[in-house]
Parts: sequence; C-alpha cells; structure tokens
Amino acid sequence: MTTAAAIRRAFAGRWQGAFAFDGPGINARGDRDGNIPDAVFDVPAVRDAAVLVPLVDRPDGMTVLLTQRTAHLAAHGGQISFPGGRVEPEDTDAVATALRETEEEVGLAPTQVEVVGRLDTYYTRTGFRVVPVVGLVHPPFFLQPDPSEVQEVFEVPLAFILDPDSRQRQSREFKGALRHFWVFPYNERYIWGATAGMLVNLCDVLGVSG
Repeated sequence: MTTAAAIRRAFAGRWQGAFAFDGPGINARGDRDGNIPDAVFDVPAVRDAAVLVPLVDRPDGMTVLLTQRTAHLAAHGGQISFPGGRVEPEDTDAVATALRETEEEVGLAPTQVEVVGRLDTYYTRTGFRVVPVVGLVHPPFFLQPDPSEVQEVFEVPLAFILDPDSRQRQSREFKGALRHFWVFPYNERYIWGATAGMLVNLCDVLGVSG
C-alpha cells in the first residue's frame, strides 16, 4: 500500500524549479502528446493556471480527491477534474493559486493540505499552461462545494489509479482528425483528458508505468 511517507520520498527530488511554469528543470507534457501537431493543438499557452492533486491519507488506503464540474459551465462542463483554476494577480505562485482555487471550489482549507511537490507542467489544447501541485490531505476535514462550479466531490482509491490495467489509451475523431488521449474508467465515471494525463504523470513519479 502506498503510504504518505512513500509519497513524500517520491516527491522529495521534484522541487527543482520550485513551482515555476517553465524554465530550467521544468518538464512538460500535454494534450498534444501522441497526437500529430496541427491547428487544433497549435494554441498559444497564454493563460496560466494551477490545480491541486489532493491525495487523501485514509486509514484504509490513500485516495485521490476529484470533482465533477457542473454541466452548465462553458468550459469543460460535466467533466471530472482536479480543483484549481487561473492564476490571479494576488497569487504569489502556483501553490497559492491551487490552494485558493481549491478552497473556493470545494471548501478545503489550505491548512489541511501538506504540499509535497509538483508534477510536470501540463499544456492543454485550449491554451492553458497548468502546474499540478501535489498535496497530502489529512482527515478529518470539512468540504463545502460551490454549487455554481462543482456538482460533486468524490474520491478514487490511489491503488486503482496506480494499477496499470486501470488506464486506457483511447481515440476519438475531433475536427476531422483522430485524437488520442488517456482514460481512467472508474465505475460509472469517465476520467479523461488533462486530468487523466496528470494522473499518468503521478503514476510515473510513484514508479508505476503502464
């Protein structure tokens, strides 16, 4: 079973470049990985954002906390995502953005989060440059989702995410071309896109390859 101590060790060496969006020592991945570059993916990354990858330290095993966005949202409505959002002028760094947005979206207080490191900067086809901030969350904690943004908050066992058999590489035609992306089907849920790509990155850091 993956423990909080093991996660801290895995991320101990991933502070190079701290929480910058790019620069020396900052690796990157994104929606275009495994796809033929074209106009759909050739979108300038002009909007910086950060998300929190919350790993909940439950007594019966670590879980990953995720949200399902409300269906009416113009961007990615109904999709499963990590809590997070755009960088605001008052944010001192990506950690500040991730913690602020998480508190606004689901009500999780920053004091409940132990930041342990980061994943690779993720570039989305919609022009976002995202820093995924990884944090341990220690129960008990209280959540109060914002109903205007979040339909539901739920947890997925980390053991499921780390199982190579849980992930799939799927394809779909989009704007006249075949697009490839990662998927984690979990019960009735369909975790895909940037969120799934970040989860694959998490598996890589924790030493599990598919």
